Amino acid sequence: MTMLSNVPEVKLGVVGASRDCFPVELTRRRLAALMVELGKLCPSAVACSQVIEGEADALAAQEELSAAGCNAAVVYLGNFGPEGPMTIFAERFDGPVMFCAAAEENREVLSSERGDALCGMLNCSYSLGLRRLRAYIPERPVGLASELAPRIAAFENVARALIGLSGLKIFGFGPRPQDFFACNAPIQPLYDLGVEVMENSELDLAQAFRDAESEKERIAETVESMKTELGDGCAYPDLLPRLAQYEVALLTFMEENLGASSFGVFANKCWPAFEREFGFVPCYVNSRLAGRGIPVACEVDLYGALSEYLAQLASSEPSTLLDINNSVPADILPAGCDLAGAEPGDLFMGFHCGNTTSSCMQDCALKYQLIMNRLMESGNEPDITRGTLEGRLRPGPVTLFRMQGTPDCRLQSYLAEGEVLDVDPCSFGSIGVIAIPGFARFYRHVLVGQCYPHHGALSFAHAGSALFELAKFLGIEPCSTPLPASIPYPGENPFG
Repeated sequence: MTMLSNVPEVKLGVVGASRDCFPVELTRRRLAALMVELGKLCPSAVACSQVIEGEADALAAQEELSAAGCNAAVVYLGNFGPEGPMTIFAERFDGPVMFCAAAEENREVLSSERGDALCGMLNCSYSLGLRRLRAYIPERPVGLASELAPRIAAFENVARALIGLSGLKIFGFGPRPQDFFACNAPIQPLYDLGVEVMENSELDLAQAFRDAESEKERIAETVESMKTELGDGCAYPDLLPRLAQYEVALLTFMEENLGASSFGVFANKCWPAFEREFGFVPCYVNSRLAGRGIPVACEVDLYGALSEYLAQLASSEPSTLLDINNSVPADILPAGCDLAGAEPGDLFMGFHCGNTTSSCMQDCALKYQLIMNRLMESGNEPDITRGTLEGRLRPGPVTLFRMQGTPDCRLQSYLAEGEVLDVDPCSFGSIGVIAIPGFARFYRHVLVGQCYPHHGALSFAHAGSALFELAKFLGIEPCSTPLPASIPYPGENPFG
């Protein structure tokens, strides 16, 4: 797991619940057993000393966990549980709340110490509905302590994303490009999620860059950090001071403008005026910030920045923003190549100019942007188009994810798990061959069929479970995922 800044630290509090006609000691005993198992996976989780039996207990439990610094909570039905007080706790607690319940351990408990929590979860869900509360309930909410502990640990990833989302500010620089109008999406759904948006002009970015020139010591430290990271891949040492100044400018801007928010990401205009005014492409700096946990989306893609950040929170690994870019010719695949469950037509190349952090690359070096060089420098010796971090994406598990605001101000999302194959893509940029089983149909009926843009966030881990639960918690249903061949997509021709 990569250590990232700009992410919330989750501290779980677990509170037991007991209906007054059941022995409270049953809940206490079962809660103690649950905490032993949970301690193996989430050592910082704390048990609340107050068991919720009545409304006053719910308030006392909320105060106790808040005082302990807990920002996410688990309500554990050690027996049937009181549906009113439990959901009052969820209503008052400042943070995401999960509900789960105890299974009966063995035949001995059935005669006199049966907890009936399987039944209690039904009343709990009904009470949550009455209060119009969103709570996290896992796919299998009833279980023994050893079964519930990993489900609670999985909730920690969902809670991290929800807490980060509630404290997030997206900094945008520049108008969204006309030639990439798909990045242009309404911001109302972002505010509906509780995300702050601060849109700025490219002049503001230029001013921040000029102001950063005075931070000589910080720039020098950043140059040394870049040299260490790039090693033999530092093709343009003369460019590093300008890149370092830009990195310092972005970090300073974020530090000075977070305001009431706790976390920040960027969505910045990066061409074509940028290169002529700043004298470089910003890709390498974007990659470095992503490696620290501060995604920088290209082409002022606000929802791309949001998607990168959520993918990062769900996996605790850096993420990147890639174009779902080009098909994969058969002649680059080695004989007998393992396609990780995909068909040849399911393969595609994920590409961007050079914004993927070095830790997520198999090899990388500081280079120039070939396409921009043709456009801006007529294919001559590169100058202002230098600054990409190029190489092959690291082979291994990945999750492709996008949360998007639609033109009519709804939120929709998709996600799919796959692999970056250990195959030379034979091309330029930050690039890799990605295999997702069933992607060809998914591409046509979800990405194209539901009008998604070309950018997708890529997490370098399988984080589909947490992201699916996150979308469901936020009320974004359905979260589109690849369907097996036996199940047609809506509108898919059954005679095809």
